Amino acid sequence: MSPIFHIALKELRDGLRNRWVLAVTVLLAALALTLAFLGSAPTGVVKVNALAVTIVSLSSLTIFLIPLVALLLSYDAIVGEIDRGTMALLLAYPLNRWQVIAGKFLGHVACLAVSTIIGYGLAGLVLAATGETDASAGSAFALMLAASVALGSVFIAIGTLVSTLVRDRGTAGGIAIGVWLVFVLLYDMGLLGLLAADQGRSVSSALLDALLLFNPTDAYRLLTLTSSNEVSGFAGLAGLGSGSALSQPALVGALLAWIVVPLGSAMVLFSRRQV
Repeated sequence: MSPIFHIALKELRDGLRNRWVLAVTVLLAALALTLAFLGSAPTGVVKVNALAVTIVSLSSLTIFLIPLVALLLSYDAIVGEIDRGTMALLLAYPLNRWQVIAGKFLGHVACLAVSTIIGYGLAGLVLAATGETDASAGSAFALMLAASVALGSVFIAIGTLVSTLVRDRGTAGGIAIGVWLVFVLLYDMGLLGLLAADQGRSVSSALLDALLLFNPTDAYRLLTLTSSNEVSGFAGLAGLGSGSALSQPALVGALLAWIVVPLGSAMVLFSRRQV
């Protein structure tokens, strides 16, 4: 069997053995169910689909929580193994270094995917059982699940890259938190400040679209919150979705690029690193 599969399976088993997957699943399920029940409360008055409300709420939760979980999972994937002395033993086997990166990445993605799909899926199943959904909202919810896993994969790839760059776990952890702050909080604050200062003079819609693609969380937000008319209308993004030139394939491509570029960079750097 492929060394990549063996390494990925080991990472998944480690996540299950140390209760990491269970803890994240319980956390996501608890938050998702809370948001689902709170979101379904006003639907009888305003006639809003409960699942559409839940998609908007879970998308906002995902932007803050999933990148942090992904970075905490992957920031010591390489440097931690080197510090413990197990990386030299692993590399003694007949495998390539890029296979180590790929295997760890896939194993961490599997851990996060299991937690996300079970945690968020439970909320979707509860709403479906109560009849608070329809086919359109169901498709948007499925897209949100897939996009959430993709967003987590982006930050796992970034965390893996950070882990190949540094020499100790403390530095890797600090950089990981800094990455989370930049992409989740500071980037959008800076973008809003730029738009407010520019007042539409220099920043065109095409430039704004490009700037949004430079942040994977913005690409995720646009992808999930413009997935259907009901969701985008409730999220207040109907105008943004219609005025933006970014199609769903373009947003999916941006997320894939955010996975491939950091992961490929980590493979190249690790192949040149002394262990």
